[in-house]
Amino acid sequence: MASEITKARPDSGAGASLKRELGVRDLTLFAIACITSARWIPIAAHAGASSITLWLLAALFFAVPLTIAVAALVRKYPDAGGLYVWTREDFGPWHGFLSFWLYWIGIACLFPSATLLYMRISFALLGPKYAGLGDNRTYLLGATLAALWIAIGSNTVGLKVGKWTENLGAIATWIVGIVLIVVACMTWTRRGSATTPQIIPTWNWSTINFWAAIAFAMSGMENPGMMAGEMRDPERTMRRAGWMATGFATLFYVAATAAFLVVLPAPKISELNGFAEVGDSAGRLFGAPWLSPVLALLVLLGGVGLLGGLGTSTSRLPFAAAADGLLPKAFAKIHPRWGTPHISMLVLALTATALLVMSQLGDTLSAAYDELISMMVINGFIPYVYVFGSAWRAGKRVSVLSGLAITIIAIVCSVVPPPEVSNLWLFEGKIALGTCGIAGVGWLIYRRQLLKRTS
Repeated sequence: MASEITKARPDSGAGASLKRELGVRDLTLFAIACITSARWIPIAAHAGASSITLWLLAALFFAVPLTIAVAALVRKYPDAGGLYVWTREDFGPWHGFLSFWLYWIGIACLFPSATLLYMRISFALLGPKYAGLGDNRTYLLGATLAALWIAIGSNTVGLKVGKWTENLGAIATWIVGIVLIVVACMTWTRRGSATTPQIIPTWNWSTINFWAAIAFAMSGMENPGMMAGEMRDPERTMRRAGWMATGFATLFYVAATAAFLVVLPAPKISELNGFAEVGDSAGRLFGAPWLSPVLALLVLLGGVGLLGGLGTSTSRLPFAAAADGLLPKAFAKIHPRWGTPHISMLVLALTATALLVMSQLGDTLSAAYDELISMMVINGFIPYVYVFGSAWRAGKRVSVLSGLAITIIAIVCSVVPPPEVSNLWLFEGKIALGTCGIAGVGWLIYRRQLLKRTS
């Protein structure tokens, strides 16, 4: 059955097949683009110096076990489809479909919020003259849609072109980290650190959600694993790229968070405008007003790379499910010239666009959308239970115990309401009903396609 996923079915498009375009270098940059996101740095810095300890713990007990698990599963199943194929082969078709469905919906819903945040950061970093554009819905929505479609569109026309979106995004992320380290070192020599080091994380109910966010930020290695059908020498390529990308992500998050805290104390770093605040402060200290605009461009390029990587890898899930007859045949079509599942990718882009527009229709819908995003974090972690379950069958027992424990802790932390929530039962009820509702819709689609396939 696995071989059916690498080659499209005869009615899927003139015998076209996925092209193996990714070597170690490209997959490493692809993985870096998928698992490192500058948007987490202000959030971590705002929480204080103990975030550095949390980054290291998340890397050791979650990111490393996930890398080991994905490398083992790519070796076992070296075809396109990733977690859908792994789960289907180890736990059956329904579980494979459920893991894909929850993951795909989660990515589709997280796309709009991530893109909006990147664009707002970029506008704020451009200085007071342009910062107001980030609050103008027309400009913000137009720029966000452009970034989203550039990210996914460049990968739709083929990885030979699209991989450069992820490559540039990864390189831009490298440069952001280097710039922040240089700025922090210069600030330290000039006036010392603005923050006192703290090793032990602060424990209280108001910050427990942040613990789940740290684990979520270190996730993503499953995305390059979904591209196994397009790797040259999948086993060797995934193993080497995975370790290099995980090492870079850990170094980036730790160094960038520390750099923020050297420049400014945690209370003066906001979760939304932290880059602008650090850039402006360092720019004034060193007479470098160009620092914030440069950071804006780099952060934006990194964001586009992240979106392109997530969109490209996630589109391989419905492609694989359609090849099994569990989604309409159009999702399994491979473009005869581009060699990509273009229908699958366009549907993801259209879904993300619709959610983005809906989130801007009014304050009530926007508030409801924010609650939906919180719920999607939970759904995003559920597929990891399957990933680590498959890795257990592949013999990676120690990694599974560590990764699965963090997954469960993150899910529990995600359901703890933030301090501003006044109605606990309403908050928890929406999460429970929403999660069950999404799973229920997935079951109906699965049953309908299963009946069509067997009729």
